[in-house]
Amino acid sequence: MNATLFVLAGFPITAAEALAALSGGVLALSIAILTVAWRGRVTRAREMPAAEARQRALEAQIAELARAGVELSGRVGGMAEQLNARQADMSRLLAERLDRVGARVGAELQSSAQTTGETLAKLNERLAVIDSAQARLAGMTQEVVSLRDILANKQTRGAFGQGRMEAIVRDGLPADAYDFQFTLGNKSRPDCVIRLPGDERPLVVDAKFPLEAFTLFKDARSEEAKKAAAARVRGDVVKHVKDIAERYLLPGETQDVALMFVPAESLYCDLVEQFDDIVQRAHRARVVIVSPSLLTIAIQIAQTLTRDARMRDAAHRIQDEMGKLVKDVRLLVERTEKLENHFRQAQDDIAQIATSTEKISRRALKIEAMDFDGESFSEAKAPVLRLAKGGE
Repeated sequence: MNATLFVLAGFPITAAEALAALSGGVLALSIAILTVAWRGRVTRAREMPAAEARQRALEAQIAELARAGVELSGRVGGMAEQLNARQADMSRLLAERLDRVGARVGAELQSSAQTTGETLAKLNERLAVIDSAQARLAGMTQEVVSLRDILANKQTRGAFGQGRMEAIVRDGLPADAYDFQFTLGNKSRPDCVIRLPGDERPLVVDAKFPLEAFTLFKDARSEEAKKAAAARVRGDVVKHVKDIAERYLLPGETQDVALMFVPAESLYCDLVEQFDDIVQRAHRARVVIVSPSLLTIAIQIAQTLTRDARMRDAAHRIQDEMGKLVKDVRLLVERTEKLENHFRQAQDDIAQIATSTEKISRRALKIEAMDFDGESFSEAKAPVLRLAKGGE
């Protein structure tokens, strides 16, 4: 009953207020009707018939108004009940929707919390990977420092270059395709010799590279110091190339070219970029300067040649064995034909023996049929010689 039906001039009107106003209106109307009736009493005597008629009509109208008021009151009550029911339904729906929204928000918060936890776990894993990478980087830094210390010492630097060259050769070639510290005919001992297939002359590899001059060249700050270091680089490398050509290029004993191994790619790049004239001079002296990657490529080529040579040898051996196999098959065919002829001849001989046996049997029957003592042998049967079939 307290539900608002409508708003009039800014004031909300409830069902109870509307019902009270309606009742007041009916009451005022009744009072007005009574007042009119009272006034009509004055003239009732003069206009009694007409007054009675009007009275009856007025009573009928009052009764109709009362009935309309009752109906209006019932309708207002029904509307109030409907409004209350709708308000209850609205409250229930609002509560259900609030519950749904709360459940959905809770689920989304839980999902968001789970996703956030997974993201944090992945972030922790990535941080662990980064920590591991930093640890490896620190280890690599320490290794670089150790490598610098190694390269600073001439003996350890030579051992480092020798070890790296040996590792590349061992990884790429079989054990019978190379030798370390091999003694040549002139009593010189190169760091490594590589045997190529089809050629008895080995390929010489030298791993002793002069690095002091390059270190001075990189550390030089002034132009004069850099020029002096560059001159020393040219002198040291040219001298080393000359030593390799004189010691290891032996006509008829070694290959026509030799390899000078540079243990670092950056060193080789600096040599090619800054001292191309030295590289060309080494080529003219038949000494090829190689970096670790170029030595690896050369080893792979040698490995390919070795594999091809072995495949050719294996193909020749297979071809020889196939020739022997064809010869054996030919002999087997000939011997099979001979055995078949022997079997055919034996079959003919057995057939002739069977024919002779049959003739002998017939003659024996004739002899038995003769009556020497009055006895008859006509019922005797001649034996028949049959060839065994199927192993019988």
